[in-house]
Amino acid sequence: MEVLRKPISLYDRIGGGYAGSRRPDPRIEEAIWGALGDAESVINIGAGTGSYEPTDRHVVAVEPSMTMIAQRPGGSAAAVQATASSLPFGNDSFDAALTVLSVHHWRDRAKGLRELRRVARSRVVVLTWDPASPGFWLTDYFSEILEIDRSVFPSVDDFRRELGSVMVQTVPIPHDCTDGFLGACWRRPEAYLDERARAAMSTFSRLSDTERGLAQLSADLESGNWRRKYGALLSETELDLGYRLIIANA
Repeated sequence: MEVLRKPISLYDRIGGGYAGSRRPDPRIEEAIWGALGDAESVINIGAGTGSYEPTDRHVVAVEPSMTMIAQRPGGSAAAVQATASSLPFGNDSFDAALTVLSVHHWRDRAKGLRELRRVARSRVVVLTWDPASPGFWLTDYFSEILEIDRSVFPSVDDFRRELGSVMVQTVPIPHDCTDGFLGACWRRPEAYLDERARAAMSTFSRLSDTERGLAQLSADLESGNWRRKYGALLSETELDLGYRLIIANA
């Protein structure tokens, strides 16, 4: 795997066990690959360990964290250590630009989105979370989550401002989602008590206090109070938690 070195990032601090906790879910993967259409070459920005990268076309990965690049499996796409706001590629270098749950980490989100549009000949595909979403039961235990995430995730209007006309596609999250992002365990509340699982959810690294929420969640699970309040969710197979695919023609 080819690596070009550049700066450090948040995931150099929190990404050590990422590959074990953030395994791509095949249903989400299908939606992302479908959104890429017939693009034969793809640049994947904020590529991390390579989740959701197409295997049937040419891919170049861009990732600022060497901790993440080091976890990319052998045989994966060539990785360039760089940031979204300064992509080391010329205009129209790829058929499509892809980024998966990454935009909210960029220091200059607007510039990064313009860079995606610049290097893509035909399409930009972004998996993100819509800050207009009301969230889900986890915010009853960690009230800061919505405030934090709404401050960093771009709105649909923000995407339109930088990318032009966009198509917005809902990505429902299955109850047995194999990925480990914040909403993945909505029907498995005990998972949020696992420190290793929380370590792969970047929002938890920004919370000022987790102990109180963890103690309350643990107590509610033990007493049955969680089931009394949210038990109806246990019969659901998938849920709209606000995750969206933003698709723009370049």
